[in-house]
Amino acid sequence: MEKKEDGESTFEELHLHPNLLKGIHDLGFLRPTPIQAQTIPLILAGRDLIGCAQTGTGKTAAFVLPILHKLLQGKSGKHVRALIIAPTRELALQSMDHLKSLSRYVHLKGAAIFGGVPMNPQISALAHGVDILSATPGRLLDHIYSGRIDFVDLEVLVLDEADRMLDMGFLPDIEKILRLLPPKRQNLMFSATMPPEILTLAHEILDHPVTVQIGQRSSPAVGIRHAVYPVPRHLKTDLLVELLRGEEMTSVLVFARTKISADRLTREMARRGVRVSVLHGDRSQDQRLRALEQFRRGEAQVMVATDIAARGIDIDQISHVINFDVPNSPDDYIHRIGRTARMDATGDAFTLMDKEEEPMVREIEQVLRRTLPRVTLPRFNYRKPGERRPGDFSGRRGFSRGPSGHSRR
Repeated sequence: MEKKEDGESTFEELHLHPNLLKGIHDLGFLRPTPIQAQTIPLILAGRDLIGCAQTGTGKTAAFVLPILHKLLQGKSGKHVRALIIAPTRELALQSMDHLKSLSRYVHLKGAAIFGGVPMNPQISALAHGVDILSATPGRLLDHIYSGRIDFVDLEVLVLDEADRMLDMGFLPDIEKILRLLPPKRQNLMFSATMPPEILTLAHEILDHPVTVQIGQRSSPAVGIRHAVYPVPRHLKTDLLVELLRGEEMTSVLVFARTKISADRLTREMARRGVRVSVLHGDRSQDQRLRALEQFRRGEAQVMVATDIAARGIDIDQISHVINFDVPNSPDDYIHRIGRTARMDATGDAFTLMDKEEEPMVREIEQVLRRTLPRVTLPRFNYRKPGERRPGDFSGRRGFSRGPSGHSRR
């Protein structure tokens, strides 16, 4: 959601419940984002919907607001009336956080259900009754099979970040859940990307859905400045630490490919005096929440994360995203860098690339339909001793001085 500017449409024009509008205004938001403006009327009209827009454009509120509006029209009870399924615990919590912040004048109850934490608080919440449930597939099935959830009153199903959910192997669990839901319901599917195989599945699950596409498919948010830093792999950590000394490096999200490499990089950066936290799937829920809070409050300048964080971090002021490892696919690149330049802000996306990763960067460039500038740091020693790999760029020439004291090829 965005701040109001003169002459632009407001949430009043979407005919949302007055109590919802009051909560929205208290938060200082009056103008819906494009994905919200286009999807909310369709959802309120009862249509099944596929919503596709870049990360950071307000997709969560695009389904939370109309769900709250629809549920306010009926009577609250003990049974779940809206179910949001997400691939990660961070996303499940994000939907519930949106619900709580947007419904301060609405007496609807919600709960987030996910693994990695004790069952008892979730069992207690379900026993007292919830209107909206935000859940990851595995833990949701645990509660269903234990007889704690009854979907007899279910009105709306949301598949949040559907492509990632299916990429992560959740399709069998999703199919099990779908078989347990009442056939008469509204179905919503949201994602930052929607490749053809996901669209095929969507049309099997959804009933004559309308598709809302904001921006180009598989394209990053506007306002992002891209740069690729060629560097031998054994010097990546040295270059990263050098980059972090820049004055504008206030809140930096660094992506590593594996949990082991994320932990190793975090330890090395901490040893060099960098204020750093780490987020990945092997961390406990308390550790993950603490890492996010340290990063959000500025206690950690850097958070190292695996791709699990690309879909679940809801922090508006990330100044830089740095790919310590080049992502495996262009879609992963788009999701990663979407954590900066949220809500039309600007941000920087840097990628550290060794020689072996160059084909992966070229694939990203093909999808983006642009060549990403190659950049070097003039004062960085690319000839430091270390294990020589085929990806060693240290002897490369042909770079000219570019802006900001860096050199561009």
